[in-house]
Amino acid sequence: MVTLKIRKVGNSLGLVLPKEVISRLRTGEGDDVFLIEGPNNTYRLTPFDPSFQRKMEKAEEIMARYRNTLHRLAE
Repeated sequence: MVTLKIRKVGNSLGLVLPKEVISRLRTGEGDDVFLIEGPNNTYRLTPFDPSFQRKMEKAEEIMARYRNTLHRLAE
């Protein structure tokens, strides 16, 4: 478990992530991270965009459905 402090940044509040957290998330300065709300007032911080993941799952479904057509188009 990592304890974070909320700090004032200009007129806003922010969190400073320790170096080891940044390393484990495989992110860096300027990268986007996503805070996802879960059940029972829990949150998850992730570098992966959940909406992009849903779009990729749909794209894979379409590619599987039209596999032969896409194969012919690639020739």
